Amino acid sequence: MIHPRRLTALTKKVISINSENPPGNELVLAKFIEWDMKSLRIDVRTYTYVKGRPNVIAILKGSWPRSKAKREAILITPHFDTVPIGKGWKHNPLGQITKGKIYGRGATDDKGNLACCMEVMRSLVEDNAVLKRDVILAATVDEETGSHQGIIPLLEKKILKPKVAVILDSDEFDTIVAQKGLIHCRIQITGKKAHGAYNWQGINAIEQAARIILKLKKYKPKYKRHKLLHAPTLTVGVIKGGDKVNMVADQCEFSVDFRFMPGMNAKEIVRDFKRIVATETRRFKIIIDDVQQPYEIDSRLPLVDVYTQSAHKYKVKALIKGSEGATAITFFKKYRIPAFATGFGAADTAHTTDEYAVINTLCKGAKILEQYIKDYDALMS
Repeated sequence: MIHPRRLTALTKKVISINSENPPGNELVLAKFIEWDMKSLRIDVRTYTYVKGRPNVIAILKGSWPRSKAKREAILITPHFDTVPIGKGWKHNPLGQITKGKIYGRGATDDKGNLACCMEVMRSLVEDNAVLKRDVILAATVDEETGSHQGIIPLLEKKILKPKVAVILDSDEFDTIVAQKGLIHCRIQITGKKAHGAYNWQGINAIEQAARIILKLKKYKPKYKRHKLLHAPTLTVGVIKGGDKVNMVADQCEFSVDFRFMPGMNAKEIVRDFKRIVATETRRFKIIIDDVQQPYEIDSRLPLVDVYTQSAHKYKVKALIKGSEGATAITFFKKYRIPAFATGFGAADTAHTTDEYAVINTLCKGAKILEQYIKDYDALMS
């Protein structure tokens, strides 16, 4: 049975342990998660791909023969790093309960969901739930900076090989079955220095970059419309260049965030970027920092359908939606593991000052997640 007071205390506890990323300060919280799960006397292991940043894997073993229970496992996976706290908070960024809400960095993204998963594992153990397949909780690091030390190597090294996966990293019970891909790149422009009073003797990299940015903003790639997603977007998030006000800048770099649709090709998009930049200069370099592929799954699959039905038992409408941003569902595509994302945070509060989650929503979410695991296990036998 899910215990609301215990879940609330657990949520406050995990929020109180700072795990900002950057810099990647997850060690203390990882140790707490490990200790808490080991107290259930289930199989708990940690996997570390950079010093001081362990991922925690807890497995509640199913009743089927070991090989089958493992092969048919269901994975629930939240992350426990957060974006930096920042300034300007009115409430305690390391946890404060006020008027039915719990405030703090990570309350919605993603420590409320983490606490729900931990409470579900505890409830299943305490109730001696008889499940046929393994239930795996993977609490991971580094999601906020690309998952390169978290879910990605866990999948690459086959530490995680579930039959299906549920990513706990969403809000308001939304059921995320489609997601845009992303390209993060830096475009470096090289010009020629000159005195500002004789600017015709130089080539201004900043001015070239400005013209390129305007052309990139007019970029209209071909794509197929998607009922759950908006059109592709391009954002210039960082720009830097030049040495001094009275010098022609010979260097400029700007960063591009491009979100693209299922069916679009990242390599073709980068080629288009190169073609656009080349209309202004031949002296440039495009550095790719990250590429995540778009993702979609049929919402009629039992993995998704059972979840919406389990939510309905608690009078919750788990709406089928798409995600404009990136969650870890995209990383499961390569391994042909069906996955969707859901979660119980408060809409539009992730990464904000005075981020919060609604306590009643977290409690109902934990109950739905536990019900879903039982329902899926019974149906897919």
